[in-house]
Amino acid sequence: MSGLAQGVWDRLLVAPPLGDSLTARPALPDVTDRVLAGVDVEGRRHFLVPLFEAESSFRDSHSRGLDVSTRTLVVAGQAPSRHLDIICQDAAGHEAFNLIGEELARRLATGTETPDLCIGRVLAKWRRFWGQLLSQILSREEQIGLFSELWFLLVWMVPRVGAQKAVTRWRGPFKARHDFEWIGQSVEVKGTTSTRGLVHRIHGIEQLVPPDDGELWFFSLRLREEAGASNTLTGMVAMCLRELVSDDETISNFQERLSRAGYSPAHEDEYAKLRLRVVEEGLFAVKEDFPRVTKTQLVDGVVPPGIEYFEYEINLTGFERLRVAKAPTEAFAF
Repeated sequence: MSGLAQGVWDRLLVAPPLGDSLTARPALPDVTDRVLAGVDVEGRRHFLVPLFEAESSFRDSHSRGLDVSTRTLVVAGQAPSRHLDIICQDAAGHEAFNLIGEELARRLATGTETPDLCIGRVLAKWRRFWGQLLSQILSREEQIGLFSELWFLLVWMVPRVGAQKAVTRWRGPFKARHDFEWIGQSVEVKGTTSTRGLVHRIHGIEQLVPPDDGELWFFSLRLREEAGASNTLTGMVAMCLRELVSDDETISNFQERLSRAGYSPAHEDEYAKLRLRVVEEGLFAVKEDFPRVTKTQLVDGVVPPGIEYFEYEINLTGFERLRVAKAPTEAFAF
């Protein structure tokens, strides 16, 4: 599937509808002609599924930001007819709405599900992503952190262990000690835009302590903010969802983690403004000579009374001997 292009919506807006009519055209004609993309007089985006006489109606108003009903609609240039109508009520969710339309088209193209059953299943899978309460926008530092975790998930983990295992191992959103954890190994992921090298901020005294009877790896992603860069947090989320879209359980687990990480589709337009270029990436072994502060380095292994929490910065420039991989294609067994 090539994906639903922005051009589809742009062409619809060239000749906006009048009154209660809709302007519509096939959303993904290479996949199926049963899903139309449409806009109404208010500029809201719709996905329309024309219904045959014997096909059942459907209604859903429980998915935040979406409304689904069965209506007799006037599509410009056509006679009134019955349609399943999915309306995107929040312009901030356009990217995710496109993905819903893509999946709807893919499932209808198989011919194995009736439209009402198909839409019900698609919405059930996506409800967690849309149904979360609107959260505060992530700070710039939080956006870079989440982008870095998703980059490691999609670029490094998925090709090696598959989507299901990769998502299951992503534990950062659950406030785990390390961002990725599984039996015997953990990976701590950090992103930086520092111009001083591979400078990363460490939170607390436990963050660089290996798991019990296991190994700890440190993934460093050096980024540069550039107006012409192609990477954004919004884009990374979309790419992950496309990778996972065929697995209902895995996409549900991924959406739960996104929600716990504080990501909301309501802020996608704002997140798309932070454009990042990947300058350097690499995986380091956290061994005895790795720059860090742990309890074993303190007097008697005890944090001084009254010290509840502290942060510090490390600079991995000059620690090339600890790097075990410069690219995801290099041999390394997770």
